[in-house]
Amino acid sequence: MTRRQLMGAALVRTVLGFGLLGACFFTSAGTLRYWPAWIYLGVLFVPMMIALAVLVRRDPALLERRLKMKEKERGQDRIIKAATVIFLTALVIPGLDYRFGWSAMSMGVVIAANAVVVASYLLFFRVLMENSYAARTIEVSEDQKVISTGPYAIVRHPMYTAVFIMYTATPLALGSYWGLIPFLGLPAILTLRIFGEEETLRRELPGYAEYCERVRWRLLPGIW
Repeated sequence: MTRRQLMGAALVRTVLGFGLLGACFFTSAGTLRYWPAWIYLGVLFVPMMIALAVLVRRDPALLERRLKMKEKERGQDRIIKAATVIFLTALVIPGLDYRFGWSAMSMGVVIAANAVVVASYLLFFRVLMENSYAARTIEVSEDQKVISTGPYAIVRHPMYTAVFIMYTATPLALGSYWGLIPFLGLPAILTLRIFGEEETLRRELPGYAEYCERVRWRLLPGIW
């Protein structure tokens, strides 16, 4: 695709994502006055638009990889579907929480959680800048090489680290303690995803097995 086509496709997907999140938040809350949702949308999509502009200019090939959705590895589609159910459930509960007043959360907690979301997105973007092969799907390109610098020198899957932190902070950023419950299944989803990805990389990417020996931790330093 040309740069213009890439930008167009990415913008369409971003607008659709914004609309889907907004529908989840404000329909479940029953009002557009659900202020934590507006803050979260801004915190999420403003950096996303900046990152999109940078990728179109600096690494359009990576952006094209990120736009691919179809998984090649058997069983990964089921993992993605399970993750989608967890995520959508976790986005609806905070709105219900706001409507019925289940959580008494201070603005300080909401702001702090949004700061964590921003920090995790910065880590996510740092991973993209370090690894031009960071596709959304599990696959190995012909010219791909092992990346062991930057965040990859600390954990083997820093992008999933960023996702884990961001998703865990999201319910709090939306003003809900109850929204944390669906994310209790997130570690299992990430574990299955990582195991499947590492199996493919060990099989198809030269040097990856040796990299795994050098970098012990997969997701969280000192834990796993």
